[in-house]
Amino acid sequence: MANSTMSPEDIPQQIYETLLEFPDNRVLIDLCGEYDRNLAQVEAKLGVQILRRGNLLAVVGEPDMREQAAAVLLALYGRLEAGRSIDPGEIDGAIRLGLSPEGTGARVGDQIEMFARGEVEIKIRKKTVEPRTAAQKAYVEALFRHELAFGIGPAGTGKTYLAVAVGVSMFIGGHVDRIILSRPAVEAGERLGFLPGDMKDKVDPYMQPLYDALNDFLPGKQVSRLIEEKKIEIAPLAFMRGRTLANAFVVLDEAQNATTMQMKMFLTRLGEGSRMVVTGDRSQVDLPRGVQSGLRDAERLLGGIGDISFNYFTSKDVVRHPLVARIIEAYDADDPATG
Repeated sequence: MANSTMSPEDIPQQIYETLLEFPDNRVLIDLCGEYDRNLAQVEAKLGVQILRRGNLLAVVGEPDMREQAAAVLLALYGRLEAGRSIDPGEIDGAIRLGLSPEGTGARVGDQIEMFARGEVEIKIRKKTVEPRTAAQKAYVEALFRHELAFGIGPAGTGKTYLAVAVGVSMFIGGHVDRIILSRPAVEAGERLGFLPGDMKDKVDPYMQPLYDALNDFLPGKQVSRLIEEKKIEIAPLAFMRGRTLANAFVVLDEAQNATTMQMKMFLTRLGEGSRMVVTGDRSQVDLPRGVQSGLRDAERLLGGIGDISFNYFTSKDVVRHPLVARIIEAYDADDPATG
């Protein structure tokens, strides 16, 4: 494992550096990346300069950012030493996880050491999924720990993706017998009646993000076979009425578009041996004016029940294109309800 030593001597203008020593030069080459692009990513994100001197890396910059960058580099090196890979997404995840949550007093680097060791991950045959922010990590832990969990926040924060990943992991592991994925088929500017085809053809466009997530974790042929065998069900929320969902992993996506009665109906479907995840974005309610969102009511009514987990995301947890976070922040700033 690499070592870190402080060496402020002979550095001009009182800008200090942190020196990191890496004993395995081959691993160090992988850490730096082709044309040092991995180092450049850390530099750009944290506002530091990283200089290579043989098997040493010198991190130059403000003390807090220098410490953060050093922790990230050490964690990524440890990850490579353990035979794990790094790519721009993993580097970004290490940077995000290294940020100490406000008010917790957590030591900078604790989170990314866990990231390097792979302590929080969802193992699926097709791939391994890892949380890339502290909020995502807490959310994944809650999904495994609680029978009912809520994930609330803006688009692009991984709420649905991680929920489906946990569901597939638990299904493959034999902890549940089936996966049920549902969304309210609410018209967001379009009208279902004018879409071509039968009812399945009309509602499938609303369900497509759920199909996309499944296909990312399982081969397409296996998904089709499991759907035929009713081991995986993807259906509008209205189809849940009158059912008791036992031994299933159930995800309700876009829950902000469920009415209060629909939300109550869905939550009371929870059966023996099942787990439920409810995801939604309060800023994207497509219900008719005057109709209360069932997600807001669920927060208000169930927030005090200890066995139910509520996890919240912000624009800082967006893991899509960096512009998505800035777009969300701009809209939030302009909305009196969220600003």
